[in-house]
Amino acid sequence: MLRLELHDISKQYPSVKANDGVHLKVAPGEIHAVLGENGAGKSTLMKIIYGAVRPDAGEIRWNGQPVLIRSPQEARQLGISMVFQHFSLFDTLSAAENVWLGLDKAGSLADVSRRIRAVSGQYGLDVDPERPVHTLSVGERQRVEIVRALLTGPQLLILDEPTSVLTPQAVEKLFVTLRQLAAGGCSILYISHKLDEIRTLCHHCTVLRGGRVTGEVDPSKESNASLSRLMIGAEPPQLVHRPPKTGPVALGVSGLSLPRSHPFGTDLKSLSLALRGGEILGVAGVSGNGQQELLAALSGEDRRAPQGSILLFGQDISGQSPRRRRDAGLHFLPEERLGRGAVPTLSLADNTLLTRTEAVHGASGWIRVGAVRALAQHLITRFNVKAGGPDAAAKSLSGGNLQKFLVGREIDAGPKVLIVAQPTWGVDVGAAAQIRGELLKLRDSGCAVLVVSEELDELLEISDRLVVMAQGRLSPSIPTARATVEQLGAWMSGLWPQDGGGAEAAGDTQDSHGKVLNAQA
Repeated sequence: MLRLELHDISKQYPSVKANDGVHLKVAPGEIHAVLGENGAGKSTLMKIIYGAVRPDAGEIRWNGQPVLIRSPQEARQLGISMVFQHFSLFDTLSAAENVWLGLDKAGSLADVSRRIRAVSGQYGLDVDPERPVHTLSVGERQRVEIVRALLTGPQLLILDEPTSVLTPQAVEKLFVTLRQLAAGGCSILYISHKLDEIRTLCHHCTVLRGGRVTGEVDPSKESNASLSRLMIGAEPPQLVHRPPKTGPVALGVSGLSLPRSHPFGTDLKSLSLALRGGEILGVAGVSGNGQQELLAALSGEDRRAPQGSILLFGQDISGQSPRRRRDAGLHFLPEERLGRGAVPTLSLADNTLLTRTEAVHGASGWIRVGAVRALAQHLITRFNVKAGGPDAAAKSLSGGNLQKFLVGREIDAGPKVLIVAQPTWGVDVGAAAQIRGELLKLRDSGCAVLVVSEELDELLEISDRLVVMAQGRLSPSIPTARATVEQLGAWMSGLWPQDGGGAEAAGDTQDSHGKVLNAQA
């Protein structure tokens, strides 16, 4: 008997048909991948299974019986749990309270906290049950979602991009856990854009394109190239990574120490780095090790940095506002797309005004509505964003398409320094290649680019140098050509060979670049 059967599932939205006659079968104990480019209909299909969206047509069978799943609560009662790409957590509640709301509430909150600690320790997912969700990074919130799903003891577990927050070692541990769950009869629907993961972990793969099933394969018998062709109709473009031509230091950080701004934050400890024009410096690390605090200090959201600790082209910007920093050429894109990068209910056109007011103000200071819409349409076209036009609400876009729009909004501004967090989190291989290619073009034009990402493969692909952030400290920088996944994974625990605290003189940076050039020559 099959665990889950979907027959002819269809869902129409005003501007797009998200699912068009979809059929899907999942057996007990099967790890089943659902693969597709951004906007292919994966998230809508998963929400239909979870009861968060009602289909317009079709039938769902659960353990051989037709069912009507009208809400997530009914899905959980059946034994279906889901970890969303866009999280469903209450910011003002603690992690434990959020988990408790998703359970049957039979136990006490203290009991739930004990279970969270036990499960998070067992699966290598660091979760503090008492910590308020609004103090968590995107990666930490995802851990809460995963733990909440695991605590329900599901018969079907839906995971959407579950490994984006984990070290390579933790990914291996999670895979062991998922295989154990499958061996015990739990079915797993696994959505990921990491093709290597799908080929390694999954037993079966259903491919969606334009809301329709376009193929079913055994991923272990496919290559990354063949899966890409099934998903997007072509192989992703190869990135052109030329040797860097570095200029003067654009962004300098020296001895930056900051106490945490809330009880659950991370203290920054004597951070120093030198970012030059014409290079990409990657910052690796697991969420919750000070990345949020560093980004807030660099972007101007946190203006407590000691005087002289942050220099932009030699000028002290430690106490300046985000707008003053943007005016000086420093642009910033946060990791959280909806809520910080974009206002969900506003149109794409209106969302351009968050950081691009200089492009749409007339001489009188009035907003030129036509110019705003034209700019949004330009970004949609240039970055191949699938959207219903400039007036489409940000929340109506798939995660990957919204990410392309937001990254494009900052790249198109022609920044001198760009700081971007998780630039390709949750986007398909084609969109990821496009975004990474645009970052490399920006770097080749002389821009200084700082990329904070938990995707090690991404950092190794586009960065010229790497540092690792752990426990509020920065490792020494290492040329990417000399870095390995195993080494960076060890450094994520704070175990680097010398306690430099991330300190690096301008001369050290130049020497590192010399080594990169020699390695690539």
